[in-house]
Amino acid sequence: MNRLLVLGSVNADHVLRVPHFPRPGETLAGHSYRVVPGGKGANQAVAAARLGAAVSFIARIGDDAIGHQMKTGFAQDGIDVSAVELDDTLPTGIAIIYVSDEGENSIGLSAEANGALTPAVVQGHEAMIADAHTLLLQLEVPLESVFEAARLARSHGTRVVLNPAPAQPLPAELLALVDLITPNQTEAELLTGVRVTDEASAREAAARFHQMGIGEVMITLGSQGVYCSKGQQQALIAGFRVEAVDTTAAGDTFNGALLAADLAGASFQDAVRFAHGAAALSVTRFGAQSSIPTRQEVDAFLLEQTAQGY
Repeated sequence: MNRLLVLGSVNADHVLRVPHFPRPGETLAGHSYRVVPGGKGANQAVAAARLGAAVSFIARIGDDAIGHQMKTGFAQDGIDVSAVELDDTLPTGIAIIYVSDEGENSIGLSAEANGALTPAVVQGHEAMIADAHTLLLQLEVPLESVFEAARLARSHGTRVVLNPAPAQPLPAELLALVDLITPNQTEAELLTGVRVTDEASAREAAARFHQMGIGEVMITLGSQGVYCSKGQQQALIAGFRVEAVDTTAAGDTFNGALLAADLAGASFQDAVRFAHGAAALSVTRFGAQSSIPTRQEVDAFLLEQTAQGY
């Protein structure tokens, strides 16, 4: 089976539901406080594994209760955790998340052990990178480590997928190592200079990514869907309309599902549809990893949507 290797962050998400995001100086009465597993790297690894991919994970966690609990959870989802390392000087990463009544979220991060995932740690797992079919990266660990992982992957012929989130400027040298990039509108604008609002502007941004040497581009456009550009295939592929209660990890679910379907041999269009279905289900549930559906749930949802003409 084609193996997906994810390198990225692990966070303990402290989630509080609030009527709206607090304004400066405002104190709000929240409810439904929970501490749940999160982190973009972990979310994407769990999504891919839960949706059928063979997944290995390179990450760094604190030698603390929440870190051990999450590592056990990854293993229960079928993830190879041999490269999830313990740090005895730093706690597991932390995210403070407000979820509004509209289902939107606002997030503050503290890297903690994620910041100790150094290039030297990455180099120690070169054999794992070489053996993988695809390497999936995000930006919640040190940028120099992302760069090193992409460099090693390219040198061994491993496909490189970058979800450039959270948004930040990236060097051209890193982007030139990427085979597939999956930004949202904000990230696409930051990296290309094109304000992405619709299919036409997404096409322009995708062309600029191609000029940087990136062969495949998928730009998420919220309710409009995903603009995909790969070779001669360019299309805006619509998603599904559902009532969102919490958008946390929707993008991570999309990325993990996309690669799970792709590595299973799905066509370009079918992989995106599968990812749309997984993301749609995730926003109808609370939490990050707790919201990620199984492959059986996504397949059932897609059958239902097909029956309804979607």
